[in-house]
Amino acid sequence: MNIAFLAHDRKKDLMVQFCFAYKSILEKHTLCATNTTGKLITEATGLPVTLYLHANQGGGQQIGARISYNEIDLVIFLCDPQNKAGFDEVNSIERLCDQYQIPFATNIATAEVLILGLARGDLDWRDIVNPKRK
Repeated sequence: MNIAFLAHDRKKDLMVQFCFAYKSILEKHTLCATNTTGKLITEATGLPVTLYLHANQGGGQQIGARISYNEIDLVIFLCDPQNKAGFDEVNSIERLCDQYQIPFATNIATAEVLILGLARGDLDWRDIVNPKRK
């Protein structure tokens, strides 16, 4: 499955810790992220991550486009609730995930539930409901 990672600045360290903790699950999947988040994940875990632009330079829009083309199966966007300016992008990604039936986590608790569900096969329905274009 294709997993996208985004994180507000104050949540980047938490994202790295999350990816390190679940490296054994994540290494079985294709990962992408906005630039800084992805670089931090790769440096800490060694996992290959496709990098998009920085979030403030259109990286979130690039991930949004991949969602629209059914190329993303799971989105983890760790949000800082005190960063009021950063919620336009969160809302945009959330709407796309709702429109295209993409599981979406904005906090570490939900991210953990989704990753553990992914490992159990709970998200295999994505391959049936939304088959990838070849």
